Amino acid sequence: MNEMAQGFQRFSREVFPTQAALFKKLATTHQPTALFIGCSDARVVPELITQTGPGELFVIRTAGNLVPPYTQGADGVAASIEYAISVLGVTDVIVCGHSACGAMTALACGNDLTGLPAVATWLHHADASKARTDAGEHPAGAERVAALVKDNVLAQLANLKTHPSVAKALVQHMVTLHGWVYDIGSGSAEMLDTESGQFTALVG
Repeated sequence: MNEMAQGFQRFSREVFPTQAALFKKLATTHQPTALFIGCSDARVVPELITQTGPGELFVIRTAGNLVPPYTQGADGVAASIEYAISVLGVTDVIVCGHSACGAMTALACGNDLTGLPAVATWLHHADASKARTDAGEHPAGAERVAALVKDNVLAQLANLKTHPSVAKALVQHMVTLHGWVYDIGSGSAEMLDTESGQFTALVG
C-alpha cells in the first residue's frame, strides 16, 4: 500500500503538473470514443496496451472479460454498457481476451471450483464459449486454453448484442463491435475478422 501511496505522490508532483490543462478540461468533460471490455487480470492494462490517455477509454473489467446477456435484473456491467452507448455515445466497443487467462484456463482444464462458488457461478456466462471449444478438435493444455480465449471473445460479442442499447446503436450504424486477443508474452494482438470469423494480426 505504501508503494501505491508513493506512486500517487509522484503523480501529483511530477505527472499532473505537466498535464494540468488536460485534467482541467476533463474535470468538466467526459467524451471517450471507445468502450473497452477486458479482463480484470492485472497484467492487462487497457490504457497501456492501446496507448490512450485519460478520458479516451470507458473501461469495463470483469473476470474472463465476460458480458452477461441482458436481463431485467440490476447488473453493473449492463448499466455501464448502457451508459457508454446511450449517454457517452462511444462509437467503438472492444471485447478483449488475453493469453493465459485464469478464468479460461479453469474452464479449459476443468478445474475444481467448488471452493469458489461465486467464481463458478460467474463463469457460467462462458458456457457458450466452452461449448464452442468442446465442439472443436483442440488438445489439452495451452492450445485448448488459447482456443477457448478466442471462442470466448466471439461468445461475449454475441452476448453484447442482446443489450438493447447496443442493438439499437448497431441498427443505426452508430457503433462498431470489435474482438481482440492480446498476447501478454509477445506484446502482440489479434483482431476478429467479422467476415471470415477468424483472428488475424491487429493492424491500425
